[in-house]
Formats: sequence, C-alpha cells, structure tokens
Amino acid sequence: MLEKQGKNIINYVKPGSIAAEMGVIEGDILVSINQQVIEDMMDYQFLVADDFLEVELEKLDGTEWILEIDKDYDEELGIQFVNEESDATRLCKNKCVFCFIDQMPPGMRDSLYVKDDDARLSFLQGNYITLTNLSEKDIEKIIRYRISPLNISIHTTDPELRNEMLNNRYAGEKLKLLNKFHDNNINMNLQIVLCPGWNDGIALDKTLKDLDKIIDSVMSIAIVPVGITKFRDNLPALKTVTKDIADNTLKQISNWQEKYKKMTGEKKVYASDEIYLLAGISLPEAKFYENFHQLENGVGMMALFQDTFIRYYNKMPLIDKSKPVRISIATGVLSADMVFDLSKMLEQKIMGLKIDVYPIKNEFFGKSITVSGLITGKDLINQLANSTLDSPLIIPENMLRDAEDTFLDDITIDEVANKLTVPVIACPVDGKALIKKILRITAVNPKIRSVVKNGKTHCCSGGTPKCGKVNLF
Repeated sequence: MLEKQGKNIINYVKPGSIAAEMGVIEGDILVSINQQVIEDMMDYQFLVADDFLEVELEKLDGTEWILEIDKDYDEELGIQFVNEESDATRLCKNKCVFCFIDQMPPGMRDSLYVKDDDARLSFLQGNYITLTNLSEKDIEKIIRYRISPLNISIHTTDPELRNEMLNNRYAGEKLKLLNKFHDNNINMNLQIVLCPGWNDGIALDKTLKDLDKIIDSVMSIAIVPVGITKFRDNLPALKTVTKDIADNTLKQISNWQEKYKKMTGEKKVYASDEIYLLAGISLPEAKFYENFHQLENGVGMMALFQDTFIRYYNKMPLIDKSKPVRISIATGVLSADMVFDLSKMLEQKIMGLKIDVYPIKNEFFGKSITVSGLITGKDLINQLANSTLDSPLIIPENMLRDAEDTFLDDITIDEVANKLTVPVIACPVDGKALIKKILRITAVNPKIRSVVKNGKTHCCSGGTPKCGKVNLF
C-alpha cells in the first residue's frame, strides 16, 4: 500500500452515487487514485476526472479495498473527505505595506484576520497568491496538472521594490516563476494594487513593459487602487489614489492597451471601476472589458451590471401598477449614482413604483472605502435608522460573507431587519437579478399583472397572456 500523507477521512457519501453503490461508507480512508497518493483536494479534483479509476481505500476495520471504476469523464464519485494535516490553510509570509487585513480593527471574528497565500485556494476558490509560499512540490504540481489560470498578485516586476512592498526578501526572486509558468503554458490573471509613490508612474510602466515578454500567457492584468482604512496605526505611510493620479493612470493604461492589442489582439490590462470614478471619467461599456476576467477585483463589474440591467429592461413592456408601491436600495458610495440612474429608468417602466436609493458611507473602516462589499451591518443600521424607511430594503449580497447571512461585523441580516423594522433582502450583484427581485417584491409577476402597450391596457394572467403579448418574466 502507498505511503499515506495524513488521513483523508471520508465524511460524506452521496446517496445513489458511484461510491455508495460500491460500498464506500463514512469513516473510510481515501488513500490513492490510480496509484497516486491524494495529498489534498487539488490532487483529488484532477485525478477523479479520468474515465477509469483504481481507487484505494482503507476500511474502518483496517482492511484494504481496491475499487476499479469505469465512469464518464465528468462524473463524480460522490464523496467528501477531510484531512487535518493537508486542510490547514497556508498562511501568508509577507507583511505587505498595503495589506487590508493589517488595517482591520481589533475585536472582530478571528477568521477575518487570517491571511492566506495558498495555491490550492487559488485553484479551488479563485484567491490570489504572491508566489512566495510555493514549494518546489507545489510548482511541479501546478505544471503537472496544468492548473490554469493562476491568480497572482504581482504589484511590481522590480525585484527590489517587490521585496520592499511585500516585506519579504524572497518576493523579488519569486518573479522568475512567471517565466516558468509561461514556458509551461500556464495562463495567469495578474493583480497590481496601485500604491502612489511606490509602484505607480514610471514603476508601473516598467512592470507593464516587463510583462510584455510573457503577455501571451497573461489573460488579464488588473490595476486596483490601494484601500486605506482609518486603522493604520504603526503601519507604513500610504497615500490614497487622488483624482489626478487616477486620471494619469488611466492615460498610462490606455497606451499599454493599444500596445497589447497590436501584439495579441486583446487589451490585457484594465483599471478597476473605482479608478474611473476617482478620475471623474465615465465607465466604458461592457464590450470594452472583453472577457471580464477579473470581476472579483471590481474590473468591469459596474459596466456588466448596467449592461445586464439594460438588456433585460429593454425587453420589458410598460407595467401599470394598480396602486403605488415603494422599495429601497442600499449600496456603497461608489455605485450609488449608477443605481440611482437605473432606478429612475425602472420607475418609468413600472408606473406607480418609487425606488429610494441610499448610499451608505463607510464609517466603520473610513470614508475612503467606498465599495459595497465592505459595508457593515452597524453602518446600515446607524445610517438608515432615522430615515423614512418604510419599505422592503434590497442590499447587494456581496455585503454578506460567502454562504452566510452575516456582515463583516458579525451582525446578521435578520438583526438589521429587526432594527430597521423592514424586510432586508440580499440580491446578487447583477442588473437583471435586481429587476427580477424588484418585480417579485412588488408582486409584479407573470401570474397577475397589467401591461400598458400602445396606450391600451392588456390584462395578462398565467404563462400565456390573454392579450397575446409575449410573457417576459
């Protein structure tokens, strides 16, 4: 039997799955697949994709089972497992001058202070890595399994500057891995946190110039402004991205977009939405962003939101409510103007609808933090408690932690609803989803509604409107 790397203890077997049919039970130990030891979920995800598997198990009584399985390429075994040794998150070894976690206030949940720099999370969850935590085994595994794209925080390609920005004497040397991944056809999404006086201006030009040597392996480069909270005691001095810096950066990026476009047919480098708004420049249209590789970095998120909203909006007929209805939307300062404009459009489409938009200032982290994803429950309560809020409140679901109903400050969505005495409803950050959520809240739905078309009111009921008009919802 192969040497085990910790114990992969099976803690769930899906009823009716391949594993269940072959007698796998909770408590069994997954040892190997096709004679390769399973060290972590990364190994499992790639090895289980084959259409023939030889699965080695250790049963509860210590006996060894070898299961030979023929299956479809994309068919799962139907198991989940835990491994205390390999499941531990690999923590970041850097002390980046711009680290947001170092700017968190004390007294919050312990998990919020965990800095990960784990290649497995980059593959499984899309997290960004700095390369400083990669072992030779990690690098070999990335290349062997062709893990792609990798999400990498580079910040600068100047080795000495990178050492200084990450406070890690090996950070600059690790940049050589970009070439290694390029040579092995591993695609990459790259991130640059723009810190004025550090890696902007001439330093940014150098970085983008250096990257053109591997640009055919780079799917995208995101430029995002440094986030500075009010909790920076005893941390290096940093400047915020001002209007002038944002404007100059956009001009700089535009030049590189033209160069990359000529080289590869794609722009490759994009500024986050926040940089456009800081510069006072209108956001590009959705088609500008090509494949939206870095939405999680706020690159093109607002353009895509607006695009999905307008596409769905344009399919809607005029709707006449029998009586006025009101709803509220809370969002970050960054997106408030756009949400307000779109809300006014929707009011023209649904007659009798009134939408109140509330921009929430970030008192918790500091007013320079303007994105909705960092708004706390406390700020929502404090800023809306004395308003004339008397209708359901929609919030973007990125205010809440993944798969949870809690804000960053551990206040739950129900607690906010109780304090504000109105229903609070989370909505995906998607324009079409927002319209559909509003239609449901206001009881404008396919079953009962009146549609105004060409000056005439048509009574529509059920899946097929009696008036013969197309049911769009």
